[in-house]
Amino acid sequence: MASRILIVEDEEKIARFLELELSHEGYEAVKAADGREGLELALEGGFAVILLDVMLPGLNGLEVIRRLRKSSDVPVLMLTARDAVMDKVSGLDMGADDYVTKPFAIEELLARIRVLIRKKESSETAENRKTLVWGALTLDSAGHTVRYGEDIIDLTKREFALLELMLLNKNIVLSRETFIERVWGYDYMGETNVVDVYVRYLRGKIDEVYGVSMIRTVRGVGYVVKDDKG
Repeated sequence: MASRILIVEDEEKIARFLELELSHEGYEAVKAADGREGLELALEGGFAVILLDVMLPGLNGLEVIRRLRKSSDVPVLMLTARDAVMDKVSGLDMGADDYVTKPFAIEELLARIRVLIRKKESSETAENRKTLVWGALTLDSAGHTVRYGEDIIDLTKREFALLELMLLNKNIVLSRETFIERVWGYDYMGETNVVDVYVRYLRGKIDEVYGVSMIRTVRGVGYVVKDDKG
């Protein structure tokens, strides 16, 4: 699904230009021509980034940011006049994430949008990765610990990364090549059967000790952890 970007800009030529460029890049662009409409749309949610002009009718961009930040952390990129230093400072202080000055190069704007989307996605991934659960087993990414019930399972760094990857992709069969790329790194030059060795280590510490069938083999493909405990 295409990322949605809200354009809050009262100059129709600029708004239309941004809409066309964003659509060409594969984004879904939504326009608002004044601050009040822009704020209403922003509060409805579902946007990856908001492009917000400072000088707007209805509510100016700074007031839009102030109100928006009471309930939303959506990335906001301000569009400011070249010499509007205080607008930039005020906007950043109120919670804007970045700014570009008019006139701007579309390549720079697109690059800044990509950066904001990546930062947001990374933040959400980190939040989701704090605690992963499978039955009585819990993996704490931040604390780098694994427990089964009250028992702490001692895993090496590589074993932990392997288990974490499977728990993050429950019900998805991961190939040995995927494990190599994500756990060992793209520059790893060894054989992919090292994955089988580490899966055996994990099974010895989890499946065999606790009498479960956590890590399943899909012959000819790879390994998977499923939601069901059968």
